[in-house]
Amino acid sequence: MPEGLEAEIYRRSADHVVARRIARVEVDDHQAMAAELVRALPGRTVEATRRRGKYVLLDLDDGRSLGLHFGMTGRLIIDGVSAIDRLEYASGRDDPAWNRLVVTFDDATTLRVNDPRRWAVFTLDPDLARLGPDFLTLDVDDLVVRLGRRRAAVKTILLDQSVVAGFGNMCVDEVLWQSGISPAAPSNSLDRAHLETFVSACGEHLPAMLERGGSHTGTLDPEVRSAVPPCPRDGASMRRDTIGGRTTIWCPVHQTG
Repeated sequence: MPEGLEAEIYRRSADHVVARRIARVEVDDHQAMAAELVRALPGRTVEATRRRGKYVLLDLDDGRSLGLHFGMTGRLIIDGVSAIDRLEYASGRDDPAWNRLVVTFDDATTLRVNDPRRWAVFTLDPDLARLGPDFLTLDVDDLVVRLGRRRAAVKTILLDQSVVAGFGNMCVDEVLWQSGISPAAPSNSLDRAHLETFVSACGEHLPAMLERGGSHTGTLDPEVRSAVPPCPRDGASMRRDTIGGRTTIWCPVHQTG
């Protein structure tokens, strides 16, 4: 967390600062672009918001964009209110000592990124060309090409942001479970029918999870991930494995693709 769904929730929240002019900026000294952000942002007006994968972008009136990437524990807070009260694997405290970015606008509106672990990253004009297609707008033909030559486990490949942008651990497990595909299956073993089922599951379940509040709201929610009860679909014993270095919850009975 945050995954692409959380980034989209933050993007919607950031719409509140569109048309507002930046008065001053405070940036954590650990940020590589801290000095440039402090110099370049004051006086600029936010014209629009966008999201690509796990990035939230604030488009400015000088043609540049402020990119916000929240790492595992960053929260976006506007005028003291976060669109997400607490991330699943992070503290719910809003400690001022954890503010890594504070943008104050002319009308005293504030936008903050609060991150206890300093994993959030802020950049001007982040390189989005390295990212794959967004996980909310997947195309089967594109996925056939991107997965067809890969031998690694499909879960590992889907978490590679250069292949598909936006997936995190919980969303990948959820959609693979919904589509009946084994997370350990070699990517190049999946035929077009498998990928059509996967894209269909993404189109059905990811928007629903977004509206419910994020990547923790799927069938394989944090309670299921912790307890690993019988599979909610077929009653079989589910497994907790490590695939690509990530904890993976899946059902070996119906996830046979």
